[in-house]
Amino acid sequence: MEQHTILTVLVMALLVVFSAYFSATETAFSSLNRTRLKSMAEKGSRRAARAYALSEQYDRLLSTILIGNNIVNIALASIGTMLFVDLCHSESYGATLSTVVITVVVLIFGEVSPKSLAKDNPERFAIFSAPIIRTLIWILTPLNFLFTLWKKMLSKLFKVKDDRKMTQDELLMLVEEVAQDGSIDEDEGNLLRSAIEFTDRDAEDILTHRVDLEAVPITATKDEIAAVFSESRFSRILVYEDSIDNIVGVIHLKDFYEKSGVTDRPITEILTPPIFVPQTVKISDLLKLLQKNKSHIAVISDEYGGTLGIVTMEDILEELVGEIWDEHDEVVEPFRQTGEKTYRVLCSADLDRMFQFFDVECETDCTSISGWVMERLGRIPAVGDGFVYGGLRFTVTDTDDRRVLEIEVERLDEKELDDELTQDGEPTDGAAEPPEKPDAPQG
Repeated sequence: MEQHTILTVLVMALLVVFSAYFSATETAFSSLNRTRLKSMAEKGSRRAARAYALSEQYDRLLSTILIGNNIVNIALASIGTMLFVDLCHSESYGATLSTVVITVVVLIFGEVSPKSLAKDNPERFAIFSAPIIRTLIWILTPLNFLFTLWKKMLSKLFKVKDDRKMTQDELLMLVEEVAQDGSIDEDEGNLLRSAIEFTDRDAEDILTHRVDLEAVPITATKDEIAAVFSESRFSRILVYEDSIDNIVGVIHLKDFYEKSGVTDRPITEILTPPIFVPQTVKISDLLKLLQKNKSHIAVISDEYGGTLGIVTMEDILEELVGEIWDEHDEVVEPFRQTGEKTYRVLCSADLDRMFQFFDVECETDCTSISGWVMERLGRIPAVGDGFVYGGLRFTVTDTDDRRVLEIEVERLDEKELDDELTQDGEPTDGAAEPPEKPDAPQG
């Protein structure tokens, strides 16, 4: 009798080990990093290659694990019940005691502990368990086939869609998690985020507005054109006929100046035909268009066919890699701290970036800081005009007749904010992303 009991206990212990194996294997394959496993396989690890191949057929793997785990647990419960009934000489007490003991043992040693260990080292355990689970998959092939047919029938019956595509938000969250883990540094994380968000941006989001363009009329003399090249230091200048809304071409610096000096050819002969695109074109499509046409500038047309602005190849690339300065660029900081709580803000900076920098939430149809300031004031501002919004005081410090060039932003404490609200009752809602330099003009 004692030998029979010892043998039964050993069989039950073996079944608990198998239960732990199946539980750990399920957790390992569901939480492993397939990219890391694939990298190990490409470096020559055959065991990693086997584990990666199993992860590719996860449905068969999961069916095998569930079948094996259920067989083991049911067998363990049945043998345990018989053992405790024999020991207690009572079916009711034996069955109750068996249920309690088997449940606790399976929960601790067959589920929680192995799953916790596998979760901490998923790739290592997947590589370890791959040979065994491959054998079990082969043995249980008939049952797996039946379960595969059953799954297909359920999918058709309930019209289940197998959509495993990762959304952009999920990709951004993944990049954020990888950056926090230290696998990539801050610059690499920013580059990945920029690449993911790249396809979402339209040309109007990064253009240089028409009021900031350097352009010359088709009737301009070569001396006048040379002066524009010298003052602006751009490598390309727009040429228009009658008005800026009728761009007829682009003059390149290398075509304008030859070895002997300014070219002798007429301006019309050195013009490069412009590329016109609507303001809603995606910058990813615009980049391909510029590459195809071997051009560096695209003229952005508004809904009436007029010139809204331009986008350069440099503007697009800066959306990916950040600001690009060359030796002729004057470094301009759109957001510069001038005091403990005050900042100088250039109105050429992007409006959304200003909201992000000062953590302000605002819904507006305006795309420029100047337009937003005029919208808040309800008139064309003069130097000294201001308002309070989002816990900040905005004051106009420089204008150019019809638009605002520069503002001062001051963070207000609670007392100052209460005083401002008492005086004029301005709203104070607000939120938003770190600053970036304004989009570079053509050149």
